[in-house]
Amino acid sequence: MLEELRIRNFAIIDQLELTFVQGLNVITGETGAGKSILIDAVELLLGGKADGSMVRSGAEKALIEGSFALDERTRPAILAILEREELLDPENNEVVVVAREVRSNGRSAARVNGVTVNIDILQAVGAFLVDIHGQSEHLSLLKASAHLDLLDRYANLLDQRAAMATLVARLRDLRSEIRHLQEDEDALKRRAERLRDDIEIIEAAALVPGEDDELRNERNLLSNSEQLAHLTSESLALLDGDEHTSEQLGAIDALHQTAGLMQKLAAIDPARKEDYDLLMDAITNVEEIGSSLRDYAETVEYDPDRLNEIEERLEAIRILCKRYGATIPDVLAYAEKAAEELEGIENSEARIAELQQQESRLLHQIGELGERLSKARARAAETLSKNIVRELGDLRMANARFEVGMNVREDPTGCFVGQQRLAFDETGIDDVEFMMSANPGEHLRPLIKVASGGEMARIMLSLKRVLTQADQTPTLIFDEIDQGIGGRVGSVVGEKLWGLTGSHQVLVVTHLAQLAGYADCHYRVAKTISSGRTQTIVVALNQPEERVEELAAMLGTPNESGKQSARDLLAEASTYKQHQAS
Repeated sequence: MLEELRIRNFAIIDQLELTFVQGLNVITGETGAGKSILIDAVELLLGGKADGSMVRSGAEKALIEGSFALDERTRPAILAILEREELLDPENNEVVVVAREVRSNGRSAARVNGVTVNIDILQAVGAFLVDIHGQSEHLSLLKASAHLDLLDRYANLLDQRAAMATLVARLRDLRSEIRHLQEDEDALKRRAERLRDDIEIIEAAALVPGEDDELRNERNLLSNSEQLAHLTSESLALLDGDEHTSEQLGAIDALHQTAGLMQKLAAIDPARKEDYDLLMDAITNVEEIGSSLRDYAETVEYDPDRLNEIEERLEAIRILCKRYGATIPDVLAYAEKAAEELEGIENSEARIAELQQQESRLLHQIGELGERLSKARARAAETLSKNIVRELGDLRMANARFEVGMNVREDPTGCFVGQQRLAFDETGIDDVEFMMSANPGEHLRPLIKVASGGEMARIMLSLKRVLTQADQTPTLIFDEIDQGIGGRVGSVVGEKLWGLTGSHQVLVVTHLAQLAGYADCHYRVAKTISSGRTQTIVVALNQPEERVEELAAMLGTPNESGKQSARDLLAEASTYKQHQAS
């Protein structure tokens, strides 16, 4: 749950630090005081779009930070993200701290547990922490395109939906391959000819992986054969001496002469025996080097014909690599793939028949899963409808009817369901739309065409209450959910929202005193002027009389009579909560 919210230099907020409780947290205040700014701050904190205009005038940056105690239901998913991204706090894995910073130039930064992250990670974490139900969501709930997702979430069918999406993706790939094989016959023939030519060229080259490196090494030796012969000859002359004159003593003879002297020296002074042994080892090594150089000298030769062969071969390899792949293994891999494609083209009729059999099996599997999904949705839709009708009755709409409309469409290329072929997509075979009749004698119609403003607010509250009972998100925020609802229904709305606190932390922005009376934590938002500047302040109403004065002001009667009405509201709410808890 959201334990603490800290805001600095955001819109007209200078600095705020709020602490929330597990139950129903209510935020009240006059219109324009800045109540919804708090919700905007939370939306930004959870990954909403940043804008430089959000920064308080005259400030460089705005900062929003929230501390969330992890809920048992969502802790595993959040910890998995934190561990994957190396964001775990080793000293405390019971709390996650998220922060968002927005600069006046529009640039923003996000942090989780003090570590800078990209916005996708912040949104992934935030999705498990808070669900915000604002005015904009009212419109989305009215859209038929959202109804199927709402129903499946309510029915806990998301895993089956994922399985359906996997099958449909496989079918899409299969059909793509079939279409490819059924392309224009002449185009396939031209493609086959090109593939044959490519394969013949590569096979004729008889490439061997690594041969280009060996050829380059051999070319290097042949190109430098004269220098190699000269260096070898010079080295041997220095080791063996000049064979044409006795004036130049070779290194080996010199070493032997030195060894004779060292032997006599060691005979007189045994301490020099070790030096003599080292010299003899050196003589042995030098003689081996001389022998190796003589052998090498016999292999060094200048062969221009062989050098030309190597150059021609390397040029042929270069051309093949330029056309078919960066390396010899790449060229060979291309040839192998081309052979497979050619075989597919040459055997396209048999391949198409095989793929069509696979397509038919997949269409039957999709049909079977789609039918199971549809039946599960129908059962859930009946329960959902009953629960929403009951909620509407509690909200003084006892004559309202609500149904989940479910339809299927025939499609000659669709999946097999019994004797029918039905249209389908990644979600299954159903078209779903919420239908309602707000008054007796009216036909069921799409939700968006039914209600007046006040009725719509109650319908939205009923939908939210029923659907959020299946929601695992620990913190639910409602921004003026009571818009269009009068005081007579306000107490019922308060009961409904407080009832969600058994499994959720609830934050509500409201203008209804009847609803605010059910608060477990009550904040009043006000706008003040300090040093010639407007700013929003938030005051915790911790004392009973403070709440009485605020509720009386919300009722529009801040006199003693209004205060007594406020006390009655608080007493009524307290009695209800005590009764529910017992």
